[in-house]
Amino acid sequence: MISPPSSRANDGSILIRRLPTGVRGLDAVLGGGIPELSFNLVAGGPGAGKTTLALQIIFENASSDRPGLYFTVLGEPTIKLIRYQQQFGFFDPERIGRDVYLLNVGTEAAGGDLDVVLARIVAEVERLTPGIVVVDSFGTLVPSGPRTDGSDAARLEQFVQRLSLHLTSWETTSFLISEYPQAEQRHPVFTIADGIVSLSQVADGNSVVRKLQVTKVRGQAFMPGLHTFRITDSGLQVYPRIPEQQSTRRPPRPQRLGTGVPGMDEMLGGGIPAGDAVMLAGPAGSGKTTFATQFVAAGNHMGESAVIAVFEEYPEVYLRRARGAGVDLEAMVRDGKLKLIYLRPLDLSVDETLAAILETVEEIGASRVVIDSVSGFEIALAPAFREDFRESFYRLVGALTALGVTVLMTNEVAFAGPAGDLSFTGERVSFVTDDIIIQRYVELEGQLRTVLAVVKMRGSAHSHDFREYVITAHGMVVGESLRAYRGILTGFPERRSYARRATHVGLTPIESSVLDALVRIGDASAATLATRTATSPAEVTRALDRLVALDYVLRAADRDDETTYRAIARSDKR
Repeated sequence: MISPPSSRANDGSILIRRLPTGVRGLDAVLGGGIPELSFNLVAGGPGAGKTTLALQIIFENASSDRPGLYFTVLGEPTIKLIRYQQQFGFFDPERIGRDVYLLNVGTEAAGGDLDVVLARIVAEVERLTPGIVVVDSFGTLVPSGPRTDGSDAARLEQFVQRLSLHLTSWETTSFLISEYPQAEQRHPVFTIADGIVSLSQVADGNSVVRKLQVTKVRGQAFMPGLHTFRITDSGLQVYPRIPEQQSTRRPPRPQRLGTGVPGMDEMLGGGIPAGDAVMLAGPAGSGKTTFATQFVAAGNHMGESAVIAVFEEYPEVYLRRARGAGVDLEAMVRDGKLKLIYLRPLDLSVDETLAAILETVEEIGASRVVIDSVSGFEIALAPAFREDFRESFYRLVGALTALGVTVLMTNEVAFAGPAGDLSFTGERVSFVTDDIIIQRYVELEGQLRTVLAVVKMRGSAHSHDFREYVITAHGMVVGESLRAYRGILTGFPERRSYARRATHVGLTPIESSVLDALVRIGDASAATLATRTATSPAEVTRALDRLVALDYVLRAADRDDETTYRAIARSDKR
């Protein structure tokens, strides 16, 4: 008999070695892997992936001195098993008969004598001394028929108990595959087992999602709940549910991050607090993606790396649009400071999304993440995951911010109603965010204009003003406060009566705006004034020329080949 490889902890307790499964993500769900010498069940309906999972475990752990032994009963013949399973990347046909053995006991099982089946299994185990043994599927060992006296169930229960005794006495890690669905897992074998893994397929319309659940692992803490998995060319891949992050949450950094949008940091009280989750909500075409790309570019200017998860556009289109807004994301990609993740396929799960983002964040050391957009993300999810989108979204954002990453999420919303509709999604996920910025269209002085406001900032002072902004060839620029107007949320603001009286006599609204900006900020260039007033440089230049001619403004000095201006008139010129 082979001595079990074990060690002792400092307190004298025996540490059980854990075997890797070879299935990406599954070891984390199991709590570190499969306890060695354990007796396990893999349950699920036809096509759920049970055989592929068991073979992945065998190929990961089999060796010449402790081979893997796979028994097929009344299921597919060995030649058929090899034919299809060798399509997976983990399956190496050259190892068959060397350290992986596929044996069929269908002949013995067909006679209905379970003692004969058990004798064959025990004989092969004694001959090969395997480290891993799989019996697929033990539920077919008892033939179906009209008998109702319960003797078949009793014989199967006795067989499984004797089989488990033999396997554990030979110090193997063993797996019995069962087609019992989760609702019928009341067979005594589920009590005997040390570990139980259930696989299922959830259909919703034309969408099918595969899920895995670990319901039992003796002696170690496993990850509860349902976990998404896919069967790929490499075999199974599990996407663990996002674990609670409170115990590993990084302390917040006492730092504010620039948005890269002129005038925006002032509204945010100096920028976005590092590690916050920010929601930017607005209608289609309001500049949400432009804002996001400027946020990424600002981080790049400070030496930071970023990840952008795109759901609504192909990466090449996204890059081209950013270039049109004056942001060269392609250069950041070439420098390895930016990664774009395209996550548009339907039937997506939140766990897959987070796995892809976290993997990329760790790969390039990103400190900024953009999710563009939440509404596109929700549409890309499989229907089974849209039902609990609120909870899933909370887990995703929490996992990212726990790493100290600053997350900017865009979300398309349509504001409606006489008072404005400030709900940001149908699932009301705004509670997840630390900061919320809204954008909207308004009709202002006969033109369709864009305005924004900071609705929420946790633990931080911020501007409560509505400000107009424009999208220029160099990106988004935030202008002056619209305090002179009321009813902005209606979409049809009106100028307050006192605001009309405050207009400088003989000056146009643009000239008055430029003059007021100079009064507040002192010496400034035409470019600075264009930024602060959200006005085109050409209009600002024309306004300055007239203000100089009317003796409201003085050309102050030339600095670095740039002319600056100074206001020389105040309210006495009104």
